[in-house]
Order: sequence, then C-alpha cells, then structure tokens
Amino acid sequence: MKKGKPFLEIFASAVHEDYRFPILELFAFLYALGTFGFAATALISGTGITTDEKWIFMLISTLMGTPLFVFLISIFKNIAYGLGADLEKGTIQTLLSYPLKRRNMLTAKLLSALGVSTLLFFGIQLTALLVIAPGAILPNVSAVLLTYIANFGYVLLLSAIILLITLFVKKGGIGLVIGIVAYFAIGIIDQIMLFVSVATGSSLPFQIVALLNPATALTAYYGFIPLNINWAPTLLEAALYVVCNYVIIAVLFSLAYLYFSRRLSI
Repeated sequence: MKKGKPFLEIFASAVHEDYRFPILELFAFLYALGTFGFAATALISGTGITTDEKWIFMLISTLMGTPLFVFLISIFKNIAYGLGADLEKGTIQTLLSYPLKRRNMLTAKLLSALGVSTLLFFGIQLTALLVIAPGAILPNVSAVLLTYIANFGYVLLLSAIILLITLFVKKGGIGLVIGIVAYFAIGIIDQIMLFVSVATGSSLPFQIVALLNPATALTAYYGFIPLNINWAPTLLEAALYVVCNYVIIAVLFSLAYLYFSRRLSI
C-alpha cells in the first residue's frame, strides 16, 4: 500500500461523513448569505472613516460576524458530534486498523472538520471583498490578512477546546452539549471582563480578553473602544497579541494530539 494512500482514504471518508449532501451546499449558502447580506451594513458603518486600514478593519469585522458563527456550528457538528460519535460508537477502531500513525489519522479528520470549511469560508469572504472594495483591498493586503488572522484566532481557540473536550468525554452528544456551554461561557466571561474594564477604566481586563480574542487588540489599535479605557496599543503590540493567541492555540492542539496519540484508550 502506498504511503499516502491510507491518509487520503481516511480524509476522503471523513469528508464524506462530515459533508453529506446537502450539508456542504447549505454551509456555502449560509456563508454567502452572511457575507453579502451584511455588505451594505458594512459599507454604511465605514462611512466617515478616512484611513484605509481602519476602514478595512471595520469592513472585514462586519462581514465576518455571522459567517464566523456559522463556522462554529460546523465545528460543533464535525468535531463535537461527528468525532465524538465515532469515539462513542467505537467506529474509530476501524480507522486505527489502517497502517497510519494516530497523529496522522487525527490530522486527516481535522483537515476534513476544519480545513474544508475554512477554505469555503475564506473563499467566499475574499471573493466578497474583491467584489465590494477591490480598490481598497488590493493595496492593503497586509491589513486584510492581519484582520482575518486576528478574528479567526478566537474560532481556532474554541475549536481546540472543543477538540480536547470531545477526546476526554468520548461521547458525541455530551461533547456537543459541553462544547456549546463552553462557547457561551467564554462569551460571558469576555463580556464580564469588558464590563469591568469599562466600569473601572482599567485596560487590564481588556488586555486579558485580547489574549483570547486578539481582534480586541486590533479594535483598540484602531480606536474602536470605550473612551474611558486608556489603552492604545501600537500595531506591533496588537500583532504580538495575535502571536500570543496562536501560541495558546498551538499548545492546546498539541495537547489534543498528545492525548489522542498516547493516552486515549479506545
């Protein structure tokens, strides 16, 4: 058997299970609807902003709102429920019979669960940007990339947490419920920290939130924060928050790989 064939077979099988008709078409429709549906709102919100980079940040942040939530739904379905159900029912043992290391098998599953949906998401988003504002986007590619990377960090962080929870509980339904609870819990904690920051005028809670959601640091950099919060990071400082966030994400995914490869009993 060729070296790459087992990996491709597992990946193809995962894609088939994760995106049975009409799931892929439905997500594509929701991504497009969420992106183009908020295009007018995004353009109106940016009225009066004179800096191209600041306008781009506002435009992308508005366009990503609903599609990012749809992306999270796909993660709940593919990881918390899909992978969790495989672990619960024992069907994962069939995949373990392939001449492939566990970490490579998990990579194939994640490429299906995360990779396909990510490509679909960014494909539609970038197409929308090129249609809506090609003159502003093309000269400011670095600002576009940084904004997307910062906003996507929070989603990847939640994905890593959901993956770890799913591997620990090994049950599809429970993994799905805990994943949803974790999503709302983190959102509530974010709001509490932001409220404390506004109430006290201290930027520390705002900075802690920025480690979990680095788009917050970019929001502060561009000046879209309450006036009583005295925090104005430089672009380099905002980028460092993005880097720290992705380091946390890498650590969480590494823990998931380590647990799946060496500690998970099936």
